[in-house]
Amino acid sequence: MKLYNCILRHSKVILSEAKNLLLIFFLILFLSSSSSAERIKDIANWYGIRENQLIGYGLVVGLNGTGDKDGTYLYQPIANMLSRMGVTVNVKDLKGKVKNVAAVMVTAKLPTNVKTGTKIDVQVSSIGDAKSLQGGTLLLTPLTGPDGEVYAVAQGPISIGGFIAAGRAAQAVKNHQNVGYIPEGAIVEKTVPVNLMAKNELQLLLQFPDITTARNIAERINDRYKGEIAKAIDPSTVAILVPSAYRGNVLDFMAEVERIDVAIDVPARVVVNERTGTVVIGANVRIAPTALAHGGLTITIKETPEVVQPPPLAPRGAQTEVVPRTELKAEEKQASLVEVQGSTVGELVKALNTLGVTPKDLISILQALKTAGALKADLVLM
Repeated sequence: MKLYNCILRHSKVILSEAKNLLLIFFLILFLSSSSSAERIKDIANWYGIRENQLIGYGLVVGLNGTGDKDGTYLYQPIANMLSRMGVTVNVKDLKGKVKNVAAVMVTAKLPTNVKTGTKIDVQVSSIGDAKSLQGGTLLLTPLTGPDGEVYAVAQGPISIGGFIAAGRAAQAVKNHQNVGYIPEGAIVEKTVPVNLMAKNELQLLLQFPDITTARNIAERINDRYKGEIAKAIDPSTVAILVPSAYRGNVLDFMAEVERIDVAIDVPARVVVNERTGTVVIGANVRIAPTALAHGGLTITIKETPEVVQPPPLAPRGAQTEVVPRTELKAEEKQASLVEVQGSTVGELVKALNTLGVTPKDLISILQALKTAGALKADLVLM
């Protein structure tokens, strides 16, 4: 009886541990599968639902002597503005007297289906030689679209998130002073309507075109709605037929589609910015087994001027001369062959770090590996 109870107790413990291991296994499986999937909302946009660019020319007033000195962009607009307000001013009389005004370009993004009266943010950028827009106020500025129609009107105090303080021999500057921001600084006067309720077919546009990802999106949508309603047209477009149950209620259908998780396929790619020395290596980048040696040649040229005085018994008229002394030094770094390979990003980074190279040298190495055919990825130079 004691033996039976002991066996029963041990079997319960083993069964409990097995359940815990099984739970951990499914948890790891779930996390690994969810980590490789993204919502459709995060990787694609709906065709026709986008932002529209607006632009306008305006004047910023109230500056503390930091406005435009060259009034090419100012004199005539100021005279026109004052004339509309009933003040007659000669353009010639304004020259050299408007140091507190700056000419700016005002830009904004107008979303689709935004109603009239909605406030949107605007950005203000100087186009003249103004030193700073600090403390300025943007006057009423119409913002137009590519069709020339006015869609919003901007006005308000500018925030630059910094300052400029100067004296006769020095100055202190924080942040960029010639670009400002006006939160909710424009009021929408005209909308860009899109009638979604009347649509029977929708299109998803991938942010990063990829054939495999487009096909995965179509398959997941078809699985979700138990029918062939989605089809990948090209690497960047997926066409979707609105199910009959959602006709007249397309927004609910779009919201459901956006929440679907899709496995994305990221191409093997290495992005290199040679100007800044930045190197970004994608997750699927591989390097075939390769023997690599990298050395550096450093040449130092140093010039030191040396003053030579005339000798004691030099003839009259001899002058002191400055003779340059040049010192040239060349140093070559010794390098030995190192085996470089990697099946994961971690192994690849570890192998490249063993060479002890700088980002600039790493760029040259990646270019050489690509030429040799050992780098299994696209090399993108910015």
